[in-house]
Amino acid sequence: MRGYEFLSLDELERFDYEGSQLLPLRRRLGLRAFGANAWIADAGGQLVPPHEEDSGNEELYVVVRGRARFEVGGETLDAPAGTLVHVAAGTERTAVAEENGTIVLAAGATPGEAFVAHGWEDTVVAFAHGRAGRVAEGRAAMQELAARHPGHWGPSYNFACFEARFGDADAAFEHLRRAFELDAGQARGWAERDSDLDPLRDDPRFQELVG
Repeated sequence: MRGYEFLSLDELERFDYEGSQLLPLRRRLGLRAFGANAWIADAGGQLVPPHEEDSGNEELYVVVRGRARFEVGGETLDAPAGTLVHVAAGTERTAVAEENGTIVLAAGATPGEAFVAHGWEDTVVAFAHGRAGRVAEGRAAMQELAARHPGHWGPSYNFACFEARFGDADAAFEHLRRAFELDAGQARGWAERDSDLDPLRDDPRFQELVG
């Protein structure tokens, strides 16, 4: 096995996500020390969703191509290619593309803690496969993610959402019950408002779980 790899962002497969496309770099490289992904969008498309990284991650964003508009901590920044934006945990940030084909790369980790890849990008990939009619590929991605994190409620919950949208209700409830077993508070909070679970809401089993 080589101790290095060269690749281009253009080689990465792209997956639709909320008006932009994810280029799952961490997943492609199998990164274990920090998270890293890239996003591409046309003008007006969202590159960085509004969030604060309450997990403790600090992040570095690099505008690789095009031009983006960042809003960080209440300030607006015009960010042409070559711009670097460092944001600490707890600081609100978002970014949209100002030009077609804008690419932003994001890398981050939590200071003082061992990096754990929770695999949210695997969920993005799985749902993209589902929307494209490749349900078996999406299910395989979700199974792999759940197997890597058997004690975390998130993968089981997202697997339930996947099955609710693209699979069968029985499988969805099996994964949803597992999520509730692992963290009922978090699972209930998300399930109460998550549109992915709308196909399950008229089933008596949903009310038994969510209440």
